Amino acid sequence: MNHIDLTVLQQLHRWRAQGLHAVLATVVRTWGSSPRPIGAMMALCENGQTVGSVSGGCIEDDLLQRYTRLGEQMDHALGWAQPPRRVTYGVTADEAHRFGLPCGGTLELVLEFDPEAGQLQQLIEQLLSGALVRRSVDLGTGGTTLSHTDTPQALDIDAHFLHNVLGPGYRMLLIGAGTLSEYLATMAIFNGFVVTICDPRAEYMASLQIQGVQRTAEMPDDAVTAFRPDLRSCVIALSHDPKLDDLALLEAMQSPAFYVGAIGSRRNAQSRRERMQEHFDVPTETLDRLHSPAGLSIGSKTPAEIAVSIMAQVIAQKNGNLETSH
Repeated sequence: MNHIDLTVLQQLHRWRAQGLHAVLATVVRTWGSSPRPIGAMMALCENGQTVGSVSGGCIEDDLLQRYTRLGEQMDHALGWAQPPRRVTYGVTADEAHRFGLPCGGTLELVLEFDPEAGQLQQLIEQLLSGALVRRSVDLGTGGTTLSHTDTPQALDIDAHFLHNVLGPGYRMLLIGAGTLSEYLATMAIFNGFVVTICDPRAEYMASLQIQGVQRTAEMPDDAVTAFRPDLRSCVIALSHDPKLDDLALLEAMQSPAFYVGAIGSRRNAQSRRERMQEHFDVPTETLDRLHSPAGLSIGSKTPAEIAVSIMAQVIAQKNGNLETSH
């Protein structure tokens, strides 16, 4: 689940709690090129306000014209009391061009009318607590149920139900405070990550200027354990100090974290690998999970450029773009 999805749900809840009519649109299928992934959400209020996105803009404009006061406004018999609808954009080349979809792009949306405010609040509270929630929508009646799950799953839809597993958001744990940490944390926050910076060295933490991050002065391996990395987590060692990095990386590599990385030269990376094999008997397949040196090879020299290369690699790994993540 991306940070923007939680923002969509929170705004949708505010509208519904105020008694305003609203629509929740979810991308459930795509064919060919698509500007937004499956599961992307957008909410529209009857007054013409929107939050989130399901395309590059043209589909949003069409939805606004159909389902808000800015356009035709709910001219079908059921009005706001109707069950969910499935709508498809870009079936023909003319439609794809009209709605600004990439060549051959087609997407299908499920539209939910007036989601119940109380259940939206319950869903948001569970997501904010870090829970993984399976939201199931009856496509015939519009009824929804929430259930706890331990495993992230892809969105699933059939003729009768839409199942979407939401939360928790993506998280990043950085080992080592400093300029590089500040640049990388800033980029991660812009990309919807909740960031924690760990450094037991008081002088380094005292010089940290960035706002909006969580901080911990625990020893890094203890911090990784407390962080409890999951499939939406990444852990990156930035301290250059084996006493801080090595044990933390050992913990992280044995976790479900989708990305584990460490900065340093190729020579340092090889030395770390040999240390871990010699002193901790770490299997080769576990060591192969470690991205070291962390970051894509873009000739980066400055802390800002290095942060760009690492963030790009993290995003590539998150999005399953394995060809460019190594």
